[in-house]
Amino acid sequence: MAVCLSAGCLVTTITIALSKGRIFDETLPLLAAAGIVPTENPETSRKLIIETNQPHVRVVIVRATDVPTYVQYGAADIGVAGKDVLIEHGGEGLYAPLDLEIAKCRMMVAVPEGFDYANAVRQGARLKVASKYVKTAREHFASKGVHVDLIKLYGSMELAPLAGLSDAIVDLVSTGGTLKANKLVAVEHIMDISSRLVVNQASLKVKRETLQPIIDAFAGAVEK
Repeated sequence: MAVCLSAGCLVTTITIALSKGRIFDETLPLLAAAGIVPTENPETSRKLIIETNQPHVRVVIVRATDVPTYVQYGAADIGVAGKDVLIEHGGEGLYAPLDLEIAKCRMMVAVPEGFDYANAVRQGARLKVASKYVKTAREHFASKGVHVDLIKLYGSMELAPLAGLSDAIVDLVSTGGTLKANKLVAVEHIMDISSRLVVNQASLKVKRETLQPIIDAFAGAVEK
């Protein structure tokens, strides 16, 4: 289904915010369902704004954690962001109509092999936890009555307990291969994660005639 560009439609530029890697790759079939095909691959192109086969639709390449911000402030009309990112962002000013069921993984607590996690999280205990997802980690352990000292990191999460920085980590787990390679084990499942379509609320009002067909095409592709 192509974006409406006929004489009866208001022609306006639609900007889609995506991040490189898995989310971009798994969003491509959904874009194709809406008749949108990026003209370049961000993995091989240095461009941060990528044109598409639709003259009034473009893709901006941003960090995964920045997608909600670009959409919230109207620099992008729609975007694709993981549930993990949206929870940390808070979702202000965003409409998230669709779970796209892509980029699936799990938010988990992991500890070094042999660590007595059950005893460490007894009621009233205190734990040092490293994570990029501090809001999620704080809420999870608060619900268990466990006091945590949260240490925010942005990468190499598995190193934190190995270097003595933390007792545990809260991170995304896909296959578990990285945990195993670093002698860590996942001990608690917090939530399942997938990517959502997020829409700027003002854009949906002003550009509905152009945006709604894209949203509908994504929904139809997800249902197949």
